[in-house]
Amino acid sequence: MILKTELYDHQRKVVEKLLKIKVGALYMEMGTGKTRTALELIARRYNVGKVNHVLWLCPCSVRTTIRREIEKHIDGDTSMFTIIGIETLSSSIRANIECRRLVQSKNVYLIVDESNLVKNPKANRTQNIQFLADQCRYKLILNGTPVSRNEADMFAQWKILDWRILGYRSFWSFSQNHVVWDDNVRGRIKDIVNVDYLTKRISPYTYQVRKEECLSLPDKLYRTHYFDLTNEQKELYAYVADELLLGVDEFLPHTIYRLFSGLQGITSGFKVLTKKKLELKPFFKKPEDNPRIDSLLNIIYSFDEKEKVIVFCKYTQEINDIVKILNNEYGEGTAIPFFGGISQKERQLNIERFQYDENVRFFIANKTTAGYGLNLQFCKNIIFYNNDWDFATRSQAEDRVHRIGQNQTVYIFDICAADTLDERILRCLHRKENMVDSFKNFIDKYKSNKKILEEWINGKNIHEQKCS
Repeated sequence: MILKTELYDHQRKVVEKLLKIKVGALYMEMGTGKTRTALELIARRYNVGKVNHVLWLCPCSVRTTIRREIEKHIDGDTSMFTIIGIETLSSSIRANIECRRLVQSKNVYLIVDESNLVKNPKANRTQNIQFLADQCRYKLILNGTPVSRNEADMFAQWKILDWRILGYRSFWSFSQNHVVWDDNVRGRIKDIVNVDYLTKRISPYTYQVRKEECLSLPDKLYRTHYFDLTNEQKELYAYVADELLLGVDEFLPHTIYRLFSGLQGITSGFKVLTKKKLELKPFFKKPEDNPRIDSLLNIIYSFDEKEKVIVFCKYTQEINDIVKILNNEYGEGTAIPFFGGISQKERQLNIERFQYDENVRFFIANKTTAGYGLNLQFCKNIIFYNNDWDFATRSQAEDRVHRIGQNQTVYIFDICAADTLDERILRCLHRKENMVDSFKNFIDKYKSNKKILEEWINGKNIHEQKCS
């Protein structure tokens, strides 16, 4: 196996440490080159005959991207790589049988890319991957950070490498030493203890790389564009806030998500029906009448006519509407969609068109689908048409552009409905806060004061200034 690209200094340090052991974790932030680093470790073992095949497990949405990355770095034959979607192992009997035959017949190097997808020890995918891991001597887990939610997520991922590292064969024994359960809600984790023990145990097998420590990348410049809801939207927003606040249980996060989802649907341009299950229907007869769309067009008008732009949306309906509007405004084919509802083949074709076709200016994507694995550093402009409250997916989306190979200042625009939950979402994202926990703290403190809770969900707080 011949690698045709050179390692960066920070990647060499990773290889020097993990080459001494058979299993390890690459906690490398997006854009720091964890795929290239993993390939170096694989090649060193492959070239001396310790492994003769590689099983690379990754999110389904990035299989093609991983294949292209492997072909970019390896000179010649790449048939020794088998790339399988992690989600596929949840239910596909055929995929599981093929993977089991592979690990039982060859000396396989197992790569679990975006290992946070296997953090639930009870999930089918986790148990199926554990079976594969038990047959492999050489294993790597790849992720941006060691912990995505709390340290309990580490158990299943590290058991894949070797249960002896943490020292627990079961999650029950792990939880006996590290998990404090909430007495009020069954199955809810209240706190994690003895974290120093976990850190000490994984340290010999871990290398963590942060982007600011190893790369000299251009700046990211943030701008927020505010707009006002229409009077009709404001009335619906106040009504739905009143209805959903009545159903918020301080101990049940799903009731808080219901509140947030309902209010964000209105700010995005939907009617919200507060039945047992929230229903979203278009608020405007014509999408062009949506003031959020108007803000988007005003931002786009400020760009040079040939600049490429990525627009991240939350809802599929928004993607379809924006693609149609931009194609009418700038010419058919200038805007292309990217979301889970289109085929993997079409998604890959749209990525290539966006990169290489100068007539394609706008990449309109779902953040969840496009946030993993894509290399879009040829573009410098991102517009978040709306946001959810997950900082991890927001960070991943930004780093599709702000990564190795980017040589221009990156411009990031947020569209925000003034005096609504949008402002609270942006404030929490900027502070890397957990929005649900933040609201629960408010509930605990002000649950008898409805006015203060309403001010919170409207982004208002007398102790804070408006986010900018």
